[in-house]
Amino acid sequence: MKRLALTALLSALVLLPFVSASAETLPIPGYDRMDVPARHRAQPIAASLWYPAGRATYRNVIGDSVLFEGAPAMVGAAVAEGRYPLILLSHGSGGAMDGLVWLSSRLAARGAIVLAVNHPGTTSGDSSPRRTMRLAPRAADLGAALEAVLGDPQFAPHIDRERISAVGFSLGGTTVLGLAGLRFDREAFADYCRQAGDEAPGCDFLAKGGVRLDALPEAFSADMRDLRVSAVVSVDPGFTHAVDEDSLAGVRAQVLFLNMGEKNRWPAVDVGPNGSGFAARLPGARHAAIAPAHHFTFLGVCKEGGAELLRKWQDDPICDDPQGTDRAKAHEEIAGIVAEFLGLASGE
Repeated sequence: MKRLALTALLSALVLLPFVSASAETLPIPGYDRMDVPARHRAQPIAASLWYPAGRATYRNVIGDSVLFEGAPAMVGAAVAEGRYPLILLSHGSGGAMDGLVWLSSRLAARGAIVLAVNHPGTTSGDSSPRRTMRLAPRAADLGAALEAVLGDPQFAPHIDRERISAVGFSLGGTTVLGLAGLRFDREAFADYCRQAGDEAPGCDFLAKGGVRLDALPEAFSADMRDLRVSAVVSVDPGFTHAVDEDSLAGVRAQVLFLNMGEKNRWPAVDVGPNGSGFAARLPGARHAAIAPAHHFTFLGVCKEGGAELLRKWQDDPICDDPQGTDRAKAHEEIAGIVAEFLGLASGE
């Protein structure tokens, strides 16, 4: 990205004090899982926690797969002494919480507790076009997970309740904007897809599922605000062409928009002047970009041969980055921007 633009962005942010990790924090963060009871779901929600670890248990690599590299963690380790900001993390359509371990682990290493969930109906292998449009249950997933961890005797004493934030990617970026207080207009989104066409990113998946644009669910336009969330990082969010303008005045959380790529940016998730232009319309919002990159650069670092496997499976080219992209370096830059915006330690 343009370094001068990034410097200007970060100097303009009103940040909370930096959090420094405890001297007794292990170099590898802790990791654990929990099942979250949720009245709005038929079954408990799977959730994960990354956090500063105080005592070693055993090392494992989380999120390692045939496609993606994982991240090391001390499974079930004790939380390091102290109180830490809590970050809710929402994955994109077709993603999963352990697919973003590269970010969770880095933020935990900078002194945060990261609470992620698997959103039923929009996870890997369970991603439905119809359920994609139900935004309210996704926001409720994060709210239920937050309730669970704030009531957990092992984690609750280590959470700074005044510093709860949310980070989301793609559909997750939309979800966390809902937590900030934004609502979305069903008719406006239907109009956008009619004009963009069935092949446009963000509309193509719905067309493949036969989703009726004239019958989008009420859950798409619901009020999803969570006043406990004081800051939001929305990465390549969908549906910003269809924001309910009346909801802008009710946003109280600090908001940072992060777009992946410049000339390779997807129009459907572009909040800049060449896309929805929404970043400029939300009062006080900040906007940054990572380049060279594109939407899929935000996903994990791909293993050798990953791109060939995807072509064999006739799947999305999520391992193919634009020329000149170094995905690992892009991840470091993203983690640094998010950490600085949320007032975490530098990681140096």
